[in-house]
Amino acid sequence: MRPVTAADHLAFIRTQPSASFLQVPAWGPVKSEWQHESLGWFRPGADGEEMVGAALVLYRQLPKVKRYLAYLPEGPVLDWASFTDPDARLADWLEPLRDYLKTKGAFGIRIGPPVVTRRWSAAQIKEGVSDPAVRRLDDIAPLERTPTGAAVVSQLHELGWQPQAAEGGFAAGQPQYNFHVPLTVDGRAKTEDEVLKSMNQLWRRNIKKAAKEGVEVTRGTRDDLAAFHALYVHTAERDHFTPRPLAYFEKMWDSLTPEEDDRFVLHLARHEGDLVAATISIRVGQHSWYSYGASSTEKREVRGSNAVQWEMIRSALAAGAAVYDMRGITDTLDADDPHVGLIQFKVGTGGEAVEYVGEWDLPINRAIYAAFQLYMKRR
Repeated sequence: MRPVTAADHLAFIRTQPSASFLQVPAWGPVKSEWQHESLGWFRPGADGEEMVGAALVLYRQLPKVKRYLAYLPEGPVLDWASFTDPDARLADWLEPLRDYLKTKGAFGIRIGPPVVTRRWSAAQIKEGVSDPAVRRLDDIAPLERTPTGAAVVSQLHELGWQPQAAEGGFAAGQPQYNFHVPLTVDGRAKTEDEVLKSMNQLWRRNIKKAAKEGVEVTRGTRDDLAAFHALYVHTAERDHFTPRPLAYFEKMWDSLTPEEDDRFVLHLARHEGDLVAATISIRVGQHSWYSYGASSTEKREVRGSNAVQWEMIRSALAAGAAVYDMRGITDTLDADDPHVGLIQFKVGTGGEAVEYVGEWDLPINRAIYAAFQLYMKRR
C-alpha cells in the first residue's frame, strides 16, 4: 500500500462497477476542513504491479497536536464480495492500511465499508408502519441477509474494529440505513414503465399531475446554484434542519464536475417560471444518488418534488445505473415518530430499505482515542 496520484486513483475508480462518491479523489477538496490523501493497494500482475484497491483518506487534526483521525467515508474501495471466500482475509488489506496511517500520526481509523447486510421490501415496510406492534426495521424479518455483510462484520470484530452505529441508524458520519430503487431486473436494465409500475398509485398520480400542470425539469448551471440554495434555505427553515452555505455547493460543483459529465448534476423544476423544486444528483459508475433536495411551500399542488425525482430516476436509467440511491433513512417504523414521513415518501417509489455494515473504528493510540470519544460525546 502506498500514496497514489488523484489521476491514478480516478483511473482505478473508472475500472470498478461503482464506488461511493465519498471515495472519489475529487471529494477530498470538498472537505476543506480535513486534509486528504489518495492511497492504493498493489499486487504483482502479468505486466508488473496492478492496483487492486483504493481509498480516499480524510485526516482530521486534533487541536494543538499533530495527531489525526483518519476517516475513509464509505470506503475503502475493495472487492468486498471476495470476503465470502473462506481463504480471503480482510486483515491482508486493513493491516497495511493501519501500519501506513500510523506513520502519518493517526490515533484512530474510521472506515465505512459499502457493504449491505440486510434488505427489506417496500411492501414489508408499508405493513410494518401500519402494525402497532412493529416499531423498527429490526422487528421485521429481512427479505435478505447477505453473505458478504456477515463475512465482513465477523472479520472486523475479529480484527478488533469497533462498530459506531448510533440510535436510529444515523451514525456520526454516514447513515447506516439507506433507501434504494433497483434499476435492473434479472440482469438487465428496467424500462421506465417497469420502474413506474413498481411505484405506488400516489407517486404515479403525482408524476402525471406534474406533467399535466406543465412542470418542466431542466439541468442547471453553476450560476443556478444561488437559486437552488435560496430554495434549500427556505426548506431548511420549514423542516427544521441546519442548511449548508452556498459556498459548500459551489465547492462541490467546482471539484466534482471536472471528473465526469454527470458526476454532479443540478436539477431544477419550474412551473410557469417559478422554481418549485430543485435537487442535486451524483453518479459514480452504476450507482446514482439523490444527494440534496429543496422544495417550495407554495405551489405544492403541482408536485414539483415528484417531477424532479422522476427526472433523476430517468437520467440514472439512461446512464446505465443499476441503483438509484435516495440516501439516508432512520430505522423507525413507528407511525407516531416524526421521522417516519421520510421513509413513507421514499417507500412510494417501490424500492427497498437496506442496512449497511456501518462505520467501524480501530483505535491506534488508545489514550488519545478515548479522549477523542469523550470530546465528541460532550459536543
